[in-house]
Amino acid sequence: MTTLQEFNDYGKELEQLLTLKTSPIAVKLLEKEADIPKEAIRPKRDLGIHMAQCQAFAMSRRDGATVAMLKEDSWCFAPLIAYGLVDVPTKKEVQMFVNFPKLERGKYIGIVSAPLKSATFIPDVVHIYTDNSQLRTLLMPSHYIGREDRVNYHFFPPDCAYTVVPVLETGKYMIAIPDPGNYMRALAGDGEIIFAVRGDKLRGVVEGQRGLEERKAGHSSYHMMMRGDFDRPDFYKELFKDWGLQAEP
Repeated sequence: MTTLQEFNDYGKELEQLLTLKTSPIAVKLLEKEADIPKEAIRPKRDLGIHMAQCQAFAMSRRDGATVAMLKEDSWCFAPLIAYGLVDVPTKKEVQMFVNFPKLERGKYIGIVSAPLKSATFIPDVVHIYTDNSQLRTLLMPSHYIGREDRVNYHFFPPDCAYTVVPVLETGKYMIAIPDPGNYMRALAGDGEIIFAVRGDKLRGVVEGQRGLEERKAGHSSYHMMMRGDFDRPDFYKELFKDWGLQAEP
């Protein structure tokens, strides 16, 4: 079982391996008040404001804050429904807006997030905000071992539901585009994509990145170039020889 210190170390290591602009964040569902870290900010109680869940995640990844969101803190309907904090509306006029994954009603009282490198709790889920290049590097190990079935994706709102609920339930990685609310209210960047992984699967993600680095195929090994007769792996050359094509410059 992964220890808290290992999770913290993974947070630091992933930032370095992928040259991330913001911290990976640890996310945990709260079953009772005693689960809330002492250092956690409670938006309504401590700041006198309500927030959307994506804003709380943004505070964690950008500002290094631990933020606990309970029902009374929320200013967006989707996470309240997704995390089972309220009853699912039955009015026909809102049905199209509530068709997303949901956790069991009443099992949790809220959710907390913090930078993975400094979190004081074991995460249920880890979110990594990436650009296209960083995401490609994260996914490569699964491709190399023929396990693309580990990867799930969803490109429509609400990302706060899809990057938590199905990740917990299936154990598959989730790729999601920040939704309009995340863009407008939590300032998600134009080029950002969310990679979500269940906490107990994070070790494999980190080990995959280490393996790439050892083979000089990690994120830091890729450099843009635009030239002919570029350097290639040996197996490229062998294939070209087999095809009767020029293998060397």
